[in-house]
Amino acid sequence: MKEFDKMIAGEIYNPGDDELVKLRTRARKLTREYNLTEEEEQEKRQKLLREIFGSCGDFIYCEPPLRFDYGINTRVGEDFFSNFNLVILDCAPVRIGKQCFIGPNVTIATPVHPFLACDRNMRRAANGTKFDYEYARPITIEDNVWLASNVVVCGGVTIGHDTVIGAGSVVTHDIPSGVLAAGNPCRVIRPLTEKDKLKLPNE
Repeated sequence: MKEFDKMIAGEIYNPGDDELVKLRTRARKLTREYNLTEEEEQEKRQKLLREIFGSCGDFIYCEPPLRFDYGINTRVGEDFFSNFNLVILDCAPVRIGKQCFIGPNVTIATPVHPFLACDRNMRRAANGTKFDYEYARPITIEDNVWLASNVVVCGGVTIGHDTVIGAGSVVTHDIPSGVLAAGNPCRVIRPLTEKDKLKLPNE
């Protein structure tokens, strides 16, 4: 079983594997190129985003800068928007639905390091290079979710559709659909209801 397959399956893997290093290098080169684009280069940005993401919907807008571990393990739906400084560490699959809004300085992190130092510490491979053992847990963010500024979503979490995660929250467990949730650790504050509806222009 290849290290990539172990990683995607949530098993212990060696991130120093040659294939994984090449995939991370590719993602860093593409995001570096994207982050250096100008506002007038929207066509180039769209092309690069479609190379970076595993797949994406019809409309996608990411305010630079953004960073990925792999990019190819992240899939987003249509009408996706992210503000400055989005970081996605997609060692496990990341699935983000349609009409999702991501505030500035958001981190979506699938990797998990062992708790005990004897498992976590660096070790030396047969070729002399150093590596550590890791594993990762997938993240699912369903349709119509808004992650406000400085949210951290940890591996293994699912956030239900039509939910809002308040600024500065650390999401360590599943959050249901249709709620406002916030805090560290993030918890449900209340359901979202018709009382939250705004009167929009022309309504």
